[in-house]
Amino acid sequence: MTNPTENTEKNDFIRTIVRDDLANNKHEKIVTRFPPEPNGYLHLGHVKSICLNFGLAKEFGGLCNLRFDDTNPNAEDQEYVDNIKDDVRWLGFDWAGDVHYASNYFAQLYQWAVQLIEQGDAYVDLQTPEQIRENRGNFAKVGKNSPYRDASVAENLARFDDMKNGKFNNGEAVLRAKIDMASPNMNLRDPVIYRVMHSSHHQTGDAWCIYPMYDYAHPLSDAIEGVTHSVCTLEFEDHRPFYDWVIEKIGFKKQPHQYEFARLNVNHILTSKRKLKKLVDDNLVTGWDDPRMPTIAGMRRRGYTPQGLLDFCDRVGVSKADGVVDFNLLEFSIRNALEDTTNRAMAVLNPLKVTIVNFNEAVAKVEILKKPTVKTRLDKDNNILWLTQPKNSHDESQGMRDIPFTATIFIDKNDYNQNPPNGYKRLSPTNSEIRLRNSYVLKIEQAITDDNGEVVELIATIDPKTLGNNPEGRKVKGVIHWVSASCGIPATVRLYEQLFNQEDPAKVDLENLAQEINPNSLTTVNAVVEPSLLHASPGDRFQFEREGFFVADCQDFSKEHLVFNRIVGLKDGFK
Repeated sequence: MTNPTENTEKNDFIRTIVRDDLANNKHEKIVTRFPPEPNGYLHLGHVKSICLNFGLAKEFGGLCNLRFDDTNPNAEDQEYVDNIKDDVRWLGFDWAGDVHYASNYFAQLYQWAVQLIEQGDAYVDLQTPEQIRENRGNFAKVGKNSPYRDASVAENLARFDDMKNGKFNNGEAVLRAKIDMASPNMNLRDPVIYRVMHSSHHQTGDAWCIYPMYDYAHPLSDAIEGVTHSVCTLEFEDHRPFYDWVIEKIGFKKQPHQYEFARLNVNHILTSKRKLKKLVDDNLVTGWDDPRMPTIAGMRRRGYTPQGLLDFCDRVGVSKADGVVDFNLLEFSIRNALEDTTNRAMAVLNPLKVTIVNFNEAVAKVEILKKPTVKTRLDKDNNILWLTQPKNSHDESQGMRDIPFTATIFIDKNDYNQNPPNGYKRLSPTNSEIRLRNSYVLKIEQAITDDNGEVVELIATIDPKTLGNNPEGRKVKGVIHWVSASCGIPATVRLYEQLFNQEDPAKVDLENLAQEINPNSLTTVNAVVEPSLLHASPGDRFQFEREGFFVADCQDFSKEHLVFNRIVGLKDGFK
């Protein structure tokens, strides 16, 4: 699939700024960065940020760094670092030079903190966390100065040195920027820029027991790396004054500028790493890569493609206004990416046995039919008529597949109804004929029921002259898929719906996530699939005709146990 916007110039307010900056020689080359915190797996919202930051660098001949803002060792893990790198590469992007870490700059960040103390722009506060929170005030009440705010430079330097040397326990001392406790912007009310944390770091080990706060390390890391356009989501807009304050106080002449855009909100999709981690920790899902999860790892296991996700982000675009995107648009992009690229196969998810009583008589006539429109091979010893069809009707270079047709087949139970509703166009007592995909016209002669009146088997015949040809003198409506009962392969098929009933999962409290899980988010069925799927490998995608797009599960699929995940249905929308 080609991205509909890849050959056209993209226009949004950030790209307009970049074009103007380059045209006015404000920057010779743009430098962006993708700066995740390694405290969880990346999710759908990060895909938009990745596309924007790496996309800007590519479009304008610049550079994009991958930098981990790893300032909180208590929440971070090397597993997250490794997975994030894999996700970025899987989406088709690569970063400039080596991977960057905020922890690479810890020594320099510490020296700049000392500089702020010496300039009278920072002080060590020995209040308790509760006192600091209380004295900070709120939007209706100005904050109160800390009793330690006016300590001398010498006192603050000594206390900060004691913090660095491990003489304070966690929570006993913090370093705060000295700005304005009466500011209407809460982020400027003497924000904490260093705290004591006696924790081992995944990159620096036990070298430090104090760690910089994100809002302090982030802008300075941007400045160190020469970032020209620091692109982030709107929730950081109120943080920008502190971003600029730090850069100015340290004395950078070329100051990076922060630009905010609307984050990606999709209905029924949760994009809070804290809540996603809660789902994992409480075993409400099978892990970060559960195919129901909106993580990149989960979407990859679900069978989504990078092309589909990038197309989705292009369609959503970049704006300054917050909004909610319909989940259908995401499925539309994924479906478009799969339509022409996936091989076809037949799978019956809800099998109903059909016995064709004139099978031998009908298939015997294959050899005398004039110019049959379906390529066949008759195996008389095993009573199998092999039908040869393209693996992909959109791309016959993918080769052909052999489909066994036998006297007993399975069709889907939903394709026969004893008491059909109005508008039902498949098999019923009043509509006994239908076309079998790639095969004959089938006619139902009898429905066999069990003691409960449920249909358990159909007795049928096939019209020998209809192999690839229309029947003479009548019109047959409808085509259904099928699988040979004797040659079909058992398979586990997982069907997915949205994970949450709540249209806006962000409104769900952390402790109430379990109550909002959609009980139908995962349905597992025992299906029968055509034998060509024995040649599939984990990660291979298929269109199961009339059922949707599926992927061979990357973890559980094997030749001995076929497991497929439904990626997306064939129709727009979901229940």
